[in-house]
Amino acid sequence: MSLAPSPPPLSTPWTTATLLQIRTSKMQPMQGLTTTTGIYKQPQHGRIFCGPEGFENDEHDLTFHGGPDKAVHQYFPGHYPNWQSEFPDHDGNFEVGGFGENLVAKGTGGGGEMNERNVCIGDVVGIGGEVVLQVSLPRQPCFKLNHRFGLKGFAPNTWRLSRTGWDYRVLKTGWVSPGDEITLAERKHPAWTIERIQEYLHRNTGDLEKLEELAAVPEFGRECKRGFAWLIERIHEKAKAKTKVKEPEVFTSWTVVEKKKETTRITKFVLQCDAHDDEGAGIPPGGFVRLRLPNGLLRSYSIVHGTRNRLTLGIARDAQSRGGSTYLHDHINLASKLDVGAINPSIPMVESASNHVFIAGGIGITAFLGHCNLMKSINYSFTLHLAVRSEADIPFQGALEGLGPRVRVYRGDQGERLDARDILGGRSWNSMTYVCGPERLVSAVQAAAEALSLADEEIYYEAFGARVGGDPFAVSVKGQGEKKVEVGETESLLEALRGGGWSVDSSCEVGNCGTCKVRVCGGSTGEVEHRGSGLTKGEKAEGELLSCVSRGRMGAHLVLEW
Repeated sequence: MSLAPSPPPLSTPWTTATLLQIRTSKMQPMQGLTTTTGIYKQPQHGRIFCGPEGFENDEHDLTFHGGPDKAVHQYFPGHYPNWQSEFPDHDGNFEVGGFGENLVAKGTGGGGEMNERNVCIGDVVGIGGEVVLQVSLPRQPCFKLNHRFGLKGFAPNTWRLSRTGWDYRVLKTGWVSPGDEITLAERKHPAWTIERIQEYLHRNTGDLEKLEELAAVPEFGRECKRGFAWLIERIHEKAKAKTKVKEPEVFTSWTVVEKKKETTRITKFVLQCDAHDDEGAGIPPGGFVRLRLPNGLLRSYSIVHGTRNRLTLGIARDAQSRGGSTYLHDHINLASKLDVGAINPSIPMVESASNHVFIAGGIGITAFLGHCNLMKSINYSFTLHLAVRSEADIPFQGALEGLGPRVRVYRGDQGERLDARDILGGRSWNSMTYVCGPERLVSAVQAAAEALSLADEEIYYEAFGARVGGDPFAVSVKGQGEKKVEVGETESLLEALRGGGWSVDSSCEVGNCGTCKVRVCGGSTGEVEHRGSGLTKGEKAEGELLSCVSRGRMGAHLVLEW
């Protein structure tokens, strides 16, 4: 649906306002989720004490809310009628208090209203002659707003339309009551309204001069300071990338400091960088690492957890091994050396989802343990479904036990069956699903998703092994004359292209990341056999394919570009 444009900036600044409501709440579960929240605030009566971290008896999810920089939240009540008109099917949810605000106020004395167009960062306001607050941050919306109002993807509309509200830090504690006067005591940065800050934090994120100016404002809370620093760093990185010559992948020496059997098939390897420092930067969950083995093979493996100095991997002995897993199990031992290359992101966490469903088979659990541990620590709603052959085949049991009742294990020898259709059909509203396992599991989930009409963006597939072989076929490259390369039954298209002298980027090489994608051009003959999970249906329809796993069928001649 199309939202109404923001009204023009107000020309009348606010000078005084009346405090209409003070709202507080205890933490409680969000409807249909394991996540708890303090968004359901109710109006309070009489005098209420405001301490250094907010109002008495008001609780916050301290992962993202609350604390000294977010002690008190205010929202302009005049926004609610606009939301009601723009989302008429949900207008009953858009009532005062819906955004979890502590303060509801109305302008007085002929001045303007307190809203994002005339409240500035660093503003110092007094309430009732006792409490003194300072504007510290624009509100940064999260998935809880989507769930609160029952609208997928709603949260970004708040900053697009400059209706986010703002947070305060407490400069002076004291007692306040509904009916107290709010006064503007000091304005340090009149040019930087909450609306204008959101412009450079979310919309015009490439203006280096403005971002550096904002980063120098001392009154910002840490959340915005980190945001501006990240945007500035990204601009500099993009500028370097434009002039930087592509460099070959760098491998460094690491030592195996632990090798331990998790199951009869799965072994845990802990690697430590030989040139490590004491700490080592953390790495996002859901990533994978490239290893160059002593026998010359290059392989990618999911990271269970770790830092830039120390990594824990779980590797299964594959009955159809192409040489990587067998070599690691049989020849790599304590104190062995391995060359470690790029540490790459893989599984994206969809932050706008209200709930996250992980479906794994056997060793596929290694792709998800990092995400699950993170989600538990930040109060996100999730469930993990793991299919194994037997109790003895459950890897990383200690880590799974730490996740508690969110984990459901299906043991094949006990007649327990992971029913993909039942799991997908029973998801809570606005769920994101992630799948990693053998081809049989992935195919079952894909069939269930299609039967239930799940959109592509609601489910993510991750393979942990590459099926490379298939029919022989031929390829040539657009604009490269008559040069043609034959792709044999046991080699991948990626290997054949490189063997023919062409350079194609790659990363995971099992069909997950999409780095190695190429495009099939006009002049091609024969059919394409798509494999892997790194492309959407739309990308495949446009002629793209993953050269690490996809290939032509018997007799095909594919003309490619990339």
